[in-house]
Amino acid sequence: MLQSTMYSLVPSPLYERRYERFAVGHAATLMSVRPALGGISIHACRMIDISRGGASLSVSTTIGLPLHYYLHIVGTNFRIGCAEVHRRDNRIGVQFIKVIDETFLHQIVRHEFFTGQAGNVRPTAPRVLSDAQRSL
Repeated sequence: MLQSTMYSLVPSPLYERRYERFAVGHAATLMSVRPALGGISIHACRMIDISRGGASLSVSTTIGLPLHYYLHIVGTNFRIGCAEVHRRDNRIGVQFIKVIDETFLHQIVRHEFFTGQAGNVRPTAPRVLSDAQRSL
């Protein structure tokens, strides 16, 4: 008896390659087309990690979420086509339909380094006080 799988039976380097994963915490949205072109469905999510070939996401609910959708990372102008690989509770693993560009991945990871790792505290320049302010 044959079991149906998500993967094509034709060999493809996209399914066989492994990519380095980077932990991120970016906000994102999942956009999908409803059945029979009945409109667009949008789910908010948070990225857990990302690589050139896929990502892990956390969503509040998976109800009504299909197996194929577009990932839009907040703060970018790109939509990435995704095919779901696994779903466990509210955590989803996706594989990108097309491998993302290395410079785009670098931009996402760099943005996370400057915004996510340091918390919400912004570094401030040291203040130079005048003589009148020092005397107070």
